[in-house]
Amino acid sequence: MDAVYTAGSLPIAADDRATKVMATRLTIFGFVVIDEVQADGTTRRLRPSEAIHASTERPWRISKLTSRYMVDDSLPASDRDLFAAQQA
Repeated sequence: MDAVYTAGSLPIAADDRATKVMATRLTIFGFVVIDEVQADGTTRRLRPSEAIHASTERPWRISKLTSRYMVDDSLPASDRDLFAAQQA
C-alpha cells in the first residue's frame, strides 16, 4: 500500500494472484481502486465484487483512491452546499 500511495499507482502482473488478492481486500475497504488492463491497453475499473474473482488472464493497475465522494455538474445547484467544506 505504501508503494501505491507513493507512486500513485502500481502495475500487477496477470499471474500474480497473491498481490491481486491483497489488492482486492484493499479495494473492499476503500483504500485503492483496481483497473483491469485490456488487450488493447485500455483499462476497465473493477468493482470489489468483480475483483474478488481475481482472474489471472489480464494484468491490473491499482491506484490510490482520489476521493470517495465526487461532486460534479450532475448534482443540482440547490444541493451543492450540502457538500461544501465547513469550518470546524
